Amino acid sequence: MSQPQPGILAPLPPLARYLTFVARPDGDPGAALAALAALVDGESTVAGLGASLVAAVGGRIEGLQGFPRHSGAGFEVPATGGALWCWLRGTDRGELLHRGRALERAVAPGLQLEQALDAFLYADGHDLTGYEDGTENPEGEAAAAAALASGRGPGLDGSSFVAVQQWQHDLDHFAALPQAEQDHVIGRRRSDNQELADAPPSAHVKRTAQESFTPQAFVLRRSMPWAEGPRAGLVFTAFGHSCAAFEALLQRMAGVEDGIADALFRFTRPLTGAYFWCPPLRDGRLDLSALGR
Repeated sequence: MSQPQPGILAPLPPLARYLTFVARPDGDPGAALAALAALVDGESTVAGLGASLVAAVGGRIEGLQGFPRHSGAGFEVPATGGALWCWLRGTDRGELLHRGRALERAVAPGLQLEQALDAFLYADGHDLTGYEDGTENPEGEAAAAAALASGRGPGLDGSSFVAVQQWQHDLDHFAALPQAEQDHVIGRRRSDNQELADAPPSAHVKRTAQESFTPQAFVLRRSMPWAEGPRAGLVFTAFGHSCAAFEALLQRMAGVEDGIADALFRFTRPLTGAYFWCPPLRDGRLDLSALGR
């Protein structure tokens, strides 16, 4: 029986490394997938396949689609895609580097590395702005229900869809805002993480209140901060049993329905955007039977 990749539901690791691969011209995607299945345990390394890789091996996963682009006053939400995404989880940055290098060599027949990004746990699960991230995450059985596919049949049950975006913060701009204004951007007080009743409609918490959608738009957030030189931000990572909940959240953030954009865009912007399908495991290996493999 297939099981979910356990790293999806596990607590955040102290350190992480994100790898995004694209197709190698005239490469062998099937050989890359076979090598990947032998290396990924789903716990220390969580793997997600992009629509282009699924199509390249003659497969189809219902609900796996291209990432939506959005734009508004002063912001752009890009769609950058990718063939393969790997979330390497651990406690030693050097070990993560070498594990990533091994993956890169293994999938080289069909894929080449497009981006490698290191991330870390900050203040037990906070964004670099100092605000707690993922406060409204579902827990226990509710987390599994939000993040994992069920009732779809062998090879699909236990799988997950993940939305991944690298956001770059302007921390100087945010720090220059008065504390009360910072709180209204987020919709919570940083001091005690309490939601603000008088927060404006643009506050991030109000834009993304998961229970306010019909149907409710619960996802399991597993985001982690990143920093490279003077640049820093958040690797937003949200797992769902489909892409629908995240699509609804992103549309509201972009103000598609009411013209009110999320206040987050005042100090941060997404650099990337992609969807991936995270296969389940069977006998400790990636279960690729849904792709006929």
